[in-house]
Amino acid sequence: MSLFITSLNSGSNGNCYYIGNDWDAVLVDAGISCRETEKRMKRLGLSMHQVRAIFVSHEHTDHIRGIPVIARKYRLPVYITAATLLSGGLQLNAQQVISFSAYTPVQVGSLTVTAFPKFHDASEPHSFIVNCGDINIGVFTDIGAPCEHVIRHFQQCHAAFLESNYDEQMLEQGRYPYFLKNRIRGGQGHLSNRQALELFKAYRPAFMSHLLLSHLSQENNSPDLVQALFNEHADGTEIVVATRFAETAVYQVGLNLI
Repeated sequence: MSLFITSLNSGSNGNCYYIGNDWDAVLVDAGISCRETEKRMKRLGLSMHQVRAIFVSHEHTDHIRGIPVIARKYRLPVYITAATLLSGGLQLNAQQVISFSAYTPVQVGSLTVTAFPKFHDASEPHSFIVNCGDINIGVFTDIGAPCEHVIRHFQQCHAAFLESNYDEQMLEQGRYPYFLKNRIRGGQGHLSNRQALELFKAYRPAFMSHLLLSHLSQENNSPDLVQALFNEHADGTEIVVATRFAETAVYQVGLNLI
């Protein structure tokens, strides 16, 4: 058994992550348009007709923009907390809206999705673990700090989408206003390269095959910088920098598990 993962887009202009097997798949967030989601999946040889549900991490526009059209067109259930739905102002068919609770597994076809809370300046933000058989995929983005929930779940992952949003020096010296800099680095905003690397170095399990570095800031980070930073400590994990401009390749996780 193996899982296939890709970032369809990652950044402040839209976030959408695909996790699936040969039969079922889920999207975590859908922050790009339905048309763009379809186009990118088609280029990768993936089918929207295998997607069984959308899981919503929080209500910020770059994570929910495409949901109403995608959910309506493909009649997909949208797993979203009541507070996130209210704060996001999403217009969804009530029959497609399903609430979820932290640490209560949700079965979606052959996949199991478990949410857990995270630090972020949103109403009721969650990260997710997607499981099939013995394989765990984590989606850890929009995190102000690597709390115990993140650390515990990161250690279980065969692959993960991990935020590496900003370089601390670039943010400090950049053109963002002071209040925005403090919002980003203030513990409820985003994870820095240093924080992400420390998490990876301290808690990466030996069986982690892929790490997709996600939600890089266009203004306050550099893909080359992040790639080099993590490559130095990869120790057998393939490091992929997800981009805001296109989809990544599809990565197969768990092929060599016994």
